[in-house]
Amino acid sequence: MANVCAVCGKGVVTGFQVSHSHIRSKRTWKPNLQSVHAIVNGTPARIKVCTRCLRSGKVQRVS
Repeated sequence: MANVCAVCGKGVVTGFQVSHSHIRSKRTWKPNLQSVHAIVNGTPARIKVCTRCLRSGKVQRVS
């Protein structure tokens, strides 16, 4: 899947955009994914990771 974090599995969430007059229309919230070089199973690879996982140190980046 395209918009999914490789570490935590965070993905797209759907819901309603609600106006002041309470007219509802469908919308999506997408995770803030960054494409990074990281160590995966001992080898460097390019993966999509959410910024929460990057900030918390769950990903070992390749320098």
